[in-house]
Amino acid sequence: MKVLNKFCELRVLVWVVLLSVWLPGHAQTYPNRPLHIVVGYSAGGGVDAMARLLAPYLSAQLGQQVVIENRAGAAGLIAGDAVAKAAPNGYTLLLGESAMLIAPHLQSNLTFDPIKSFVPIASLFNSPLMIVAGNEVPAKNAKELITLLQAHPGKYSFASPGVGTVQHLSFEMLKKQTGTFVVHVPYRGAAQILPDVIGGQIALGVVSATSAIAQSKAGKLTPIAMMSSVNLPGAENVAPLSDTLPGFSVAPRLMLLAPGGTPSAIVERLSEAVRVTLSNPAVIKSANALGAIPTFMTSAELAIDLARESASWAKIIKDQKISAQ
Repeated sequence: MKVLNKFCELRVLVWVVLLSVWLPGHAQTYPNRPLHIVVGYSAGGGVDAMARLLAPYLSAQLGQQVVIENRAGAAGLIAGDAVAKAAPNGYTLLLGESAMLIAPHLQSNLTFDPIKSFVPIASLFNSPLMIVAGNEVPAKNAKELITLLQAHPGKYSFASPGVGTVQHLSFEMLKKQTGTFVVHVPYRGAAQILPDVIGGQIALGVVSATSAIAQSKAGKLTPIAMMSSVNLPGAENVAPLSDTLPGFSVAPRLMLLAPGGTPSAIVERLSEAVRVTLSNPAVIKSANALGAIPTFMTSAELAIDLARESASWAKIIKDQKISAQ
């Protein structure tokens, strides 16, 4: 019996040694075929452009082709569902965004959990937002605007690309912190907001900073404030809202996510590839031209920040009694 026990112990030891040799070697073979990054919007849009900016640089870092796969629909939720159900092997990834973190607090029928269904790989970009005003609005900066809105509750309206967008909720945060009442006018997307602000159809808008820079420099509208502190070329003279409301900072973000259960060695490999890519001056320059700021965070850092952001959206939706329409 003692001989048998010794034999069993020896077999177990041999298997442990073999596994310890095989597992690191197996992890080192990743990736050995093309990777797919799933984007929840059509080709040619802003989110798609950011994915296609990243792809060749990540390919160079990983030694494999990175393919962009567009699965448009439901504000990115169709793509999220597909990746949440994909094999956790590092070959199917999601270009996630802030809208995905907002959705659970406005919808009850999501087929995945934006936090629990994924493993964060790395944060990618923030897209700075700007509050703009028509030239007829008697306010030229954040302090003057807040004073104006406090003195005239309900007189002014602001436009966003829709209910529950980052643009909408960021202005709701401003209203909550300043005790102001401003009517929200949801648009079907962002394209018509700037023309309507310039034309005087609506007083205020929350828009991409890049889209507003040229119009503000031409004197067609007033750049009131940046929603976050950023270093975006062309917007250096527009003060962040945090100068008036300390701590205020909101910007739509993009991040790279993997299906839940993806091995940590693969996550670390991908995260490092992202870090190197985002430090490339050519990537920084191209991202800035598209209105985005590279903002790398590790997997662990991003996991903490996503939980914080999700809780922040939940609070403002509850406090301002916002519901999906």
